[in-house]
Amino acid sequence: MDTGTLSTTEIVLIGTLVVVLAAAVAAFVWQRKRRTEKLRTQFGGAEYARAVEHGGNRRKAEAGLEERAQRVEAFHVRPLAAGDRARFLECWRGVQARFVDGPAGAVREADGLLGDVMSTRGYPVSDFEQRAADISVDHPLVLENYRTAHAIALRQLGGKATTEELRQAMVHYRTLFEELISEPVPSGAHA
Repeated sequence: MDTGTLSTTEIVLIGTLVVVLAAAVAAFVWQRKRRTEKLRTQFGGAEYARAVEHGGNRRKAEAGLEERAQRVEAFHVRPLAAGDRARFLECWRGVQARFVDGPAGAVREADGLLGDVMSTRGYPVSDFEQRAADISVDHPLVLENYRTAHAIALRQLGGKATTEELRQAMVHYRTLFEELISEPVPSGAHA
C-alpha cells in the first residue's frame, strides 16, 4: 500500500483506529490487572496462588474464586447470637483443658467444634475442601491456619502426628475459632 495515495481523511481514520485499538487493549489489560489484585486482596496471596496452581491457569483460577465469592454471598451467613457465642466459648475452654490429658481427642473435638460454629453462622458444612473454600471468602487471613491444622489432624488419625504438632493444630484452630466467634458480620457479605 502506498501511503502517498492515501488521503488525509484515510490517514486520520487509520490513526484513530490505531489509537482506539491501543486504548481498548490497555483498558483490557488494566481491568485484568485490577481483577487480579482485587482477588489477591480478598482471598490472600496464598489462597490465590493455590487456586492458580489447582486451576491450571490464572483465568480459570480467577473465575473459580469469583464463583466461590458468589456462592458464599448466597448463604445466609450471620453473626452469632450472644448465647451461641457464650456456649461456643465454654466448649472451646473445655477442649483446651482436655488437651493436656488427650491431645489427639482435643484436636478432633476442636475440628468438630469449628464445624458447629460454621454451621451456626450459616456456612454449609460439607467436606473439608468445600468448607475451606467457603471460609476463604470471608476469612482469608486464617485459612492457611485452618488448612495446616486439618492436615495435622489427618496425620494424627494415622498416628503420625507428634504432641508438638497437635499443639500447633490447636493454635491454628484457635485463630479461626476466635475470628468466627468474634466477627459480627462477614467481610464479604452484602446487606
